[in-house]
Amino acid sequence: MAHRATAGRRYLRAFVSGFFVAVPVTVTTLDRLAYVARVEGASMQPFLNPEGGSDCDVVLLNRWSVRNYEVRRGDIVSVMSPKNPQQKIIKRVIGLEGDFIRTLGYKNRYVRVPDGHFWIEGDHHGHSLDSNSFGPVSVGLLHGRASHIIWPPNRWQRIEPSLPVNRGPLDTEEEEEG
Repeated sequence: MAHRATAGRRYLRAFVSGFFVAVPVTVTTLDRLAYVARVEGASMQPFLNPEGGSDCDVVLLNRWSVRNYEVRRGDIVSVMSPKNPQQKIIKRVIGLEGDFIRTLGYKNRYVRVPDGHFWIEGDHHGHSLDSNSFGPVSVGLLHGRASHIIWPPNRWQRIEPSLPVNRGPLDTEEEEEG
């Protein structure tokens, strides 16, 4: 009987020590590699949440791919909101540092994106709190890049970078001619 109690304690000790190793490893892995997030609201319609209502897309946010703060025009990214640091927002990258952007209601009609910043916008311009409200966003607020839609199952897909029509940096040759 004493042998069984000792074996039971050994198994319990092994489980507890394994648990205390597994949890930090899992949390660190998720913090560094990727995690999932619900996309709520209409700001990224029609690409995300095309049905609207209570149906929300769930995306895989790749943290590893943005560890060096490198993003491309057209990427959908998660950033800490410049207006509310407790909130993360998901928007599309329209311009990178050094780009000239034609804004959609910002205080200046044209903006040069400063070094260490990028310009983000929601796809549904009338319903988006984005760079047109708060200006260029520091790359330090970058949290992850949306790489896949993973829910609902009928929308499973890889997210490829793409810019909406007539959005993106201005062509400097057009500016010089005009």
